[in-house]
Amino acid sequence: MAEDMVNEGMENTSAEQEASAPKPDYEGEIISIIRSNDSPRVMLKKLEDYHGNDLAGVMADLSQQERKKVFRVCSGDMLAEVFEYLEENDAGAYLNEMDLKKAAAVVSLLETDTAVDVLREIEREKRSLIIDALSPEVRKEISLIASFDEDEIGSRMTTNCIIITDDLSVKQAMSELVRQAEENDNITTIFVVDENEEFYGAIDLKELITARSTRTLESLIMTSFPYVYANEEIGECIEKLKDYSEDLIPVLDNSSRLLGVITAKSLIEVVDDEMGEDYVMFAGLTAEEDLQEPLKESMKKRLPWLLVLLGLGLLVSGVVGAFEKVISQLTLIMAFQSLILDMAGNVGTQSLAVTIRVLTDENLTFGQKMHLVAKETRVGLSNGILLGILSFAAVGLYIMIFKHRAAGFSFAVSGCIGISLMLAMLISSAVGTLIPLFFKKIKVDPAVASGPLITTVNDLVAVVTYYGLSWVLLLNVMHLA
Repeated sequence: MAEDMVNEGMENTSAEQEASAPKPDYEGEIISIIRSNDSPRVMLKKLEDYHGNDLAGVMADLSQQERKKVFRVCSGDMLAEVFEYLEENDAGAYLNEMDLKKAAAVVSLLETDTAVDVLREIEREKRSLIIDALSPEVRKEISLIASFDEDEIGSRMTTNCIIITDDLSVKQAMSELVRQAEENDNITTIFVVDENEEFYGAIDLKELITARSTRTLESLIMTSFPYVYANEEIGECIEKLKDYSEDLIPVLDNSSRLLGVITAKSLIEVVDDEMGEDYVMFAGLTAEEDLQEPLKESMKKRLPWLLVLLGLGLLVSGVVGAFEKVISQLTLIMAFQSLILDMAGNVGTQSLAVTIRVLTDENLTFGQKMHLVAKETRVGLSNGILLGILSFAAVGLYIMIFKHRAAGFSFAVSGCIGISLMLAMLISSAVGTLIPLFFKKIKVDPAVASGPLITTVNDLVAVVTYYGLSWVLLLNVMHLA
């Protein structure tokens, strides 16, 4: 028992020491190697010990001359791995710094979709020279990927995959795998086509390796393997593939012929891009920003939505001005305006988030959409009733105790606030659901119904509800002025 406690204590101490140990400074080490006077051979041998992502991380910290030194020393394979971890605009800039021969070698070794993205970032003249220096096969692959629009899944595929025909034996399939693996390293899944080059199914690498030679290839083929068509929109494909965890997804043309594959890495990048676009929409921007964004560019991306929201804000202010008589006779109610506006905006934003998440399913029926509206409305009403009752009690006591008003007056005002809060939350829930549904119906990204827009619209709803009820209940019915 004592020995177990000692061992456990030693394990805990070891774990604590490991957790507190400083992380290796790979970037500092790499920069030190590059700036040393080592011969090219020694430098290359040292740099080969580092991951491509670590090498990519130091590129921006090097001078142009130091980067050129790296480009001369490193092999095309090594640089291609580094370029896979760079942003397209950075990769394009670095490709411009290379000599033509090395640039063509790197491009030919990149995943085809990455090569297309990088080539789009460099000057047209050098781009033409690099493409001319590529082999006819690589040029054909790049032209194929570049033929698709950026929002089509075909623009993200690669031709780096193993393709065999369905008329082979297991032994022949293994020989074909070995032959193609010299040029293609995505070998975890082997794709099968028929005599017309139409997609037939897929074989798991392990199944092929362990299969006895007496088995037929047909018995190894998964004919229900997921696939997408090259001209499908990226957003639709993500929704279709989210329930699968395959490393490679085949991409077909409209005649069901196999064109290439989407890798797991590309899928992650696609999801990240889609999330970035949604973030932009929710934030009321026209495009993504980064830390190095110039002031003029940041203003250009933010001003369009701000101008729209300024117009809506002026409309809200105009509506408040229309209730000037109510405010002048019951100035106390101004103190609780932000309570109604904030709660209405929060509820609307919650409904917006839920609705946009649900709308990622492209197969939603009209009935399901109406069920969503009814559900969000019920949630808004239920929360509104609960918070309205709490506001009625809390605001009534506050006015009575701290403002020294009579109980009748205090709870009449708090009752109006409670009812206004309930109605504002009910209407805001409906607005937060119906606006993105409307945008979806007219083929506009529902994320355009962003937080700032929904909040401003709900401010308008809340102002009309609050001051309208105050005018009707407090002034005309109860005559509290």
